[in-house]
Amino acid sequence: MSLFKKKKSDRILPQHVAIIMDGNGRWAKKRHLPRTAGHAAGSKTFKDIARYANKIGIKYMTVYAFSTENWKRPQAEVDNIMGILRQYLKDTDQFKHENIKLQFIGGRERLPEDIRELMAKAEEDSKDFTGMHLNIAVNYGGRDEIVTAVKKIIAAGTKPENVTDELISKNLYTAGQPDPDFIIRPSGEYRLSNYLIWQSAYAEFWFSDVLWPEFGPRHLEEALDSFSDRNRRFGGV
Repeated sequence: MSLFKKKKSDRILPQHVAIIMDGNGRWAKKRHLPRTAGHAAGSKTFKDIARYANKIGIKYMTVYAFSTENWKRPQAEVDNIMGILRQYLKDTDQFKHENIKLQFIGGRERLPEDIRELMAKAEEDSKDFTGMHLNIAVNYGGRDEIVTAVKKIIAAGTKPENVTDELISKNLYTAGQPDPDFIIRPSGEYRLSNYLIWQSAYAEFWFSDVLWPEFGPRHLEEALDSFSDRNRRFGGV
């Protein structure tokens, strides 16, 4: 964090913030609560941070809600996470006044049918909103996303010599969006965990020991101040 915090008017905001929402289970364990309580608390934090980011002018945000690897967790925990997602999707009508455009990225074929239907409805209902574009990554894996993109390119009959970085980007879940320029991971872990691995080629990173349920607007502000202080050269001088 900068020694002297910048004025909001002088601060350079990232276009696209990506967050790995990590630490729900550890938060619950510290309080002798079931992991389900941690996921419920993390869900509230997600809503608060999304609203705040939209308010201060972040244009794109992507949050890691459930990975392709998370299916390995105990079935009761998976069911609880799906239940939280289901309830959030049922409540999206309450958030229409916030003007947030919703998109879900990741493979949907393994998700319950009612959740897939609710996702489609939320996307359709918010498609014309002009505020922050919020991607929620569900059953998402970075390698799986690249494999899916390559399969689409092959299926289209593209010749190998015509495959470019741009073409692959156009076939990712985030097609048409700027790559994330800032990735935030709370909880004390220092890895991407198969998250946006193509899109993060030139992203800046910010790590914190704060567990996700404890992450608030002041932590986001601290991260954004750090981003604004950085000199991004993209391989240049």
